[in-house]
Amino acid sequence: MEQAPLARTLAIHRRARRVVWLTPLALGAVVLLAWEAVTRSGVVSPFFLPAPSAVAVRLWTELTAGNLLAYTWITWVEAVLGSVLGAAVAFPLGYLIARNRWAAAGLQPYVAASQALPAVALAPLLVIWVGYGLLPIVLLCALLVFFPILLATILGLRTLDPEVIDAARLDGAHGWSMLRHMEVPMSLPSLLTGLRNGFTLSVTGAVVGEFVMGGRGLGMVLSVQANSADTTGLFATLAVLALLAVLMYAALRLVERLAVDDRPTVRTRFGARRAVRPSPRSTP
Repeated sequence: MEQAPLARTLAIHRRARRVVWLTPLALGAVVLLAWEAVTRSGVVSPFFLPAPSAVAVRLWTELTAGNLLAYTWITWVEAVLGSVLGAAVAFPLGYLIARNRWAAAGLQPYVAASQALPAVALAPLLVIWVGYGLLPIVLLCALLVFFPILLATILGLRTLDPEVIDAARLDGAHGWSMLRHMEVPMSLPSLLTGLRNGFTLSVTGAVVGEFVMGGRGLGMVLSVQANSADTTGLFATLAVLALLAVLMYAALRLVERLAVDDRPTVRTRFGARRAVRPSPRSTP
């Protein structure tokens, strides 16, 4: 008798998962078909808007030639290194701001002011300070990813369940043990959300850095194609960039799903299990 409601619930969840996957695919197919029809009808010149089929052929040609994959690898390395550097600074600084009111009062205005400066405007300074090459592009990526990761860290730590934290203190948790066994597991949804958003932005930082400071990745390819008015090539390269950002986002989303349970519990130092309200996420 109890298996029938459970089976119905599982079937509903499976249908919901199919809807989550099929809806964006169906919408994308409709957009591509409409785009193809508009271009083929001659309403818009292929010079300004190439057909998706032409973009797909060009993309396949570039991929089979092997050059585009090499450029994509360079951009990916720049984005990942920038994300790691930005996270390495944002996580401890976010912890300090969330846990120390004097640090929060002193640092938050400067952190907020730093975000008013466009990252592109700092690119010439980075070139003067560290020269051309990989390092300034990585630094620019780190500047872009720093703020979303910092905000997610502060949000995750400031919204922890105070009852669970107090119980952990009674159990003897403090300092490193509190951070490792309580604060990090409880704030993990927010931390991973910040990483997810930051890593996606890092692709933009890598391309912008290659535009402004020179480089050997997809930003350079876009610059060459724009100078030669190669619209079809531009769309093909933009498709690769979008796919790269989506893959990074999806990989971190998978890590988040595997690492964070929908209704997590945290084991205190002496083994008592207490329910934890998950931290609110900044994005769905």
